[in-house]
Order: sequence, then structure tokens, then C-alpha cells
Amino acid sequence: MLTGLEAAFFYLFAFVVVAAGFMVIASRNPVHSVLFLILAFVNAAGLFMLAGAEFLAMILLVVYVGAVAVLFLFVVMMLDVDFAELKSGALQYAPIGALVGIVLAAELVIVLGGSAFSPELGIKTARPTPDLAERHNTAALGDILYTDYIYFFQIAGLILLVAMIGAIVLTLRHKPGVKRQNISAQVARTPATAIEIKQVETGKGI
Repeated sequence: MLTGLEAAFFYLFAFVVVAAGFMVIASRNPVHSVLFLILAFVNAAGLFMLAGAEFLAMILLVVYVGAVAVLFLFVVMMLDVDFAELKSGALQYAPIGALVGIVLAAELVIVLGGSAFSPELGIKTARPTPDLAERHNTAALGDILYTDYIYFFQIAGLILLVAMIGAIVLTLRHKPGVKRQNISAQVARTPATAIEIKQVETGKGI
């Protein structure tokens, strides 16, 4: 049960999250949308802190606010994109978006309504996290992640690394006339090809 102060903070954070989420899709300026998205992430982190999930709150602040949202902001500010033209053709994708939204809403109803049909489901669920009075869930998640699921964690990191390298290779454009270092050609050089001796006549330059 939440105390009076915790309940006040819960309603405050929840109201700001909902309002910021609405402003993300309602703002005409994309920069303002990204700023409202950052505000929603920060308040969602506050809700996770009230729920005792400090690991998720830290992930929201470090990964999403500190990296993803800021990256969105820089991309939007640096690219000269005509967002009015992009939004003009958004209505043709409205049926597909509505279908996806209905599917997601049905899944949320099924998940949230599962406890009403089967109250003992939450009791039977395995809970690897120890008592929070003895240890924080961040330390318990670290133990599980780096022991039982270490190989899956490494594979996920490798996939992200390959995706990052692939994105760099696909978007890299070489400009003509720009001198670039060729390491293989430098290693393969010999004294015969590295030095060129020219006979310069007296009083004349090269």
C-alpha cells in the first residue's frame, strides 16, 4: 500500500507521463516532441522508483534519455526534413496502424485480465529475485544475467555490434577527391617503389 506522500508522487508522475505522451504526438514541432518524450521517460523512471524497480528506472534514464532520445533530438535538429510532407501521406497507413493498435490493446487486456481469471497464477510464477530487504533487485538481476544467461547476453551484444557496423557501412559515403589511408598498400611498399630518384639539371627545379 502506498502512503500519502507516495500516492501524491504516483499521481503526479502518472499525470505528467500521460500529458507528455499526448504532447509527443500532438506537437507540430518534432524537436518539441522529442523534448516531451524525454519528460515522459524521466517521470516513468520516477514511477519505477516508487514500485521498487530501481534497475528499470536507471535503464530509462541512462539508455533512453541519455542516448536514444538525445540521438533523436540531434538527428531531428541536424537533418533538414520536411515533416509536413511526411505527415501528409500518413493517412494512407491509418488502417494498418489501427489494426496494430487493436492487436496490442487485445494483448494488454489478456495480460491484465489474466489475474482476474486465474488469481493463483502470480503465486505459482517463479521469482528468482530475493527479498528486497536482504538485497536489491539490481544486484540479483546482475547475478542472474552474468551467470545463468551470460551466453545469451554475449550473443545479444554481438548482434548489436554487427548491426552497428552494418549501419555504418551502409550509410558511409566516400567523397571523390578525398585522400584516404590505404594500410595494405603502405605495408606492401618496398624501397624500389617508395623512393624515386630524379636527375635535376642545374638551375632548374623538379
